[in-house]
Amino acid sequence: CESGHVIKATYSSVDTATVQYQGETHEMHVAVSGSGARYVGDGMEWWTKGSGSGSEGTLFHHQTEGTTGSVIESCVAN
Repeated sequence: CESGHVIKATYSSVDTATVQYQGETHEMHVAVSGSGARYVGDGMEWWTKGSGSGSEGTLFHHQTEGTTGSVIESCVAN
């Protein structure tokens, strides 16, 4: 990721994602997105675009009213 941290995301189904970031694990569920795949849970959003090497993933704060908040981390898969 841009900061040098690593995000590990695993997908046990098309509806769920487990995101590990800075020693914490966040369970998320699929949410509506205009493009890419968006998962929400635990006060965060994990939004990915593309697949394989070079795909992009961004971790956001998730606002209580359901909107996307500020960027926590931007990453590119390798």
